[in-house]
Amino acid sequence: MHGCGGAFFCCYLTRWRGQDGMDLFEQTRNSSQAPLATRMRPRNLAEMVGQHHLVGPQSLLRQAIEADTLPSMILHGPAGTGKTTIAYIIAQGTQSHFELLSAVSSGVEDFRRIAREATDRRKFHEQGTIVFIDEIHRLNKAQQDALLPSVEDGTFTLIGTTTENPYFTVVSPLLSRCRLFTLYSLEPQHIMALLERALTDSQRGLGELTMQIEEGALAHIAENAGGDARAALNALELAVVTTPPNDSGCRLVSLNQIEEALQQPVLKYDRAGDEHYDTISAYIKSMRGSDPDAAIYWLAKMLEAGEDPRFIARRLVIQAAEDVGLADPTALRVALNAADAVEYVGMPEAQIPLAMATIHLAVAPKSNSAYQAIAAARGDVRQEGGAQVPSHLAGGPRPEAEGEQYLYPHDHPSGWVKQSYLPPQLVSRQYYQPKDNPREQKIAEYLRKLRGEENSPAQREG
Repeated sequence: MHGCGGAFFCCYLTRWRGQDGMDLFEQTRNSSQAPLATRMRPRNLAEMVGQHHLVGPQSLLRQAIEADTLPSMILHGPAGTGKTTIAYIIAQGTQSHFELLSAVSSGVEDFRRIAREATDRRKFHEQGTIVFIDEIHRLNKAQQDALLPSVEDGTFTLIGTTTENPYFTVVSPLLSRCRLFTLYSLEPQHIMALLERALTDSQRGLGELTMQIEEGALAHIAENAGGDARAALNALELAVVTTPPNDSGCRLVSLNQIEEALQQPVLKYDRAGDEHYDTISAYIKSMRGSDPDAAIYWLAKMLEAGEDPRFIARRLVIQAAEDVGLADPTALRVALNAADAVEYVGMPEAQIPLAMATIHLAVAPKSNSAYQAIAAARGDVRQEGGAQVPSHLAGGPRPEAEGEQYLYPHDHPSGWVKQSYLPPQLVSRQYYQPKDNPREQKIAEYLRKLRGEENSPAQREG
């Protein structure tokens, strides 16, 4: 890629080279009409990014691919994470005959034909057969059952890919005869590496074009492609090829064009700057102000920007205690459950318990009485320097203790007896001031009743 001046950011990177030779994927990949994602498909394990748990140097799958001793397998994961790429790499490296099928257009007769041919191939040529079925979850039960005998006796090795949960979409007998390998959404740094590779590859990518990419544009793709390499590469290609060259023949690709190509707006959110603090502040204040719609909006903004959901969950726990408090003590349990759910299920599913807790806290009655009580008490502790515990409240008998003795409340009929629990100089303090909400008004009435029982039979008995 060549630079062309101006206030744009140019990428200058090492060129990537791959193996020569044609295979069953090659014709499509080398076609100038093929999408960039197809042309840039990694040709070997060294070119793959991400999925280190599957294709790392010591991984079982990598060792099986390199040794050409593959078991039947199901590759499960989101779109654009490398399932077909792994099949392509296997096709390039195996000595077996490779059959490529689509679950959309294949049926039982195709499987029977392939099984007959695979049997003859092994018998007469001592060559194995690998059958690759894309979107295997689209096969119905009868079609999947038709694969069972051939997979069971090793007539051919099956490689199936699916974006659906295989425990729900692949019949149990077939799944039990296959190894299940799970792929995960690519991280932004993985997507960035693929974009940079495409921009510098002159044979398969966009390296022959003279262009400049606005600073931050590639990062926007990498962070907002949802871990989908195919979507990221095709968005980059669309933005580049639809940008006409200027008078000097250079394509100036702006962030706005990238945004339109990806169909993902640029989200103004800096996880380490003002937007981070401003947005969480708006979120907290919306819940405190009992506006569930606003609170959900700010939650959505943080989640879309990739904010750490654990950070949000911690704020919910604090909010439940500080702003809802004793007006609805169940709010704290709801917030803690949401925090547990974040750890247990992760994103994106964790957005639902986060939303539940957000709405619960927003519509709950509000009381900061617990917050005010502890703040006032700590203020007195700092001012007083921490008063000494009265002798009748101390943890054990004191030789010097005289006068007031500790009265055990359960020894009294009402389970309560009037006595002082504060240091003498603070005996009149009331840190907890119940708020005007139904639950705390009941608490206030209860406290008034206790404090008015100075002349009760229990007190006289004490």
